[in-house]
Amino acid sequence: MFQGRSALAMDGKGRIAVPARHRDVLAAQCEGRLTLTRHPHGCLLVFPRPVWEMNREKIAAWPMSARAWQRLFLGSAVDVEMDGAGRILIAPELREAAALDKDVVLMGMGSHFELWDSRRLQADEMAALEQPMPTVLHELSF
Repeated sequence: MFQGRSALAMDGKGRIAVPARHRDVLAAQCEGRLTLTRHPHGCLLVFPRPVWEMNREKIAAWPMSARAWQRLFLGSAVDVEMDGAGRILIAPELREAAALDKDVVLMGMGSHFELWDSRRLQADEMAALEQPMPTVLHELSF
């Protein structure tokens, strides 16, 4: 399970360094092979390849009425591999789609990650906090 957030700097070539705490797990789980794709909220999804492959099969089986969403997820998917320094290259079209600039945030979301432009994430979180709390959160007790 991936969790937590890491503030990262994307280099001029569009690479980010996967945080050390996740590298060993990703090396063991998927030999550093990942798949990136777009998310409708304006970030990128970063999947260990085996997790992506399971999701890809489900997405491919969606009915024709979901074709536009299939294009978003499947048509934007890019396979990458961590290099020897633990970096991954974000394709230019994905960087553009998620408005990724130098300062980005990698967030563990359980089975995968979200990759956000730091300013966009901050705006998204502020907007979420201005909305009423979803009903499912009423069931939580801390």
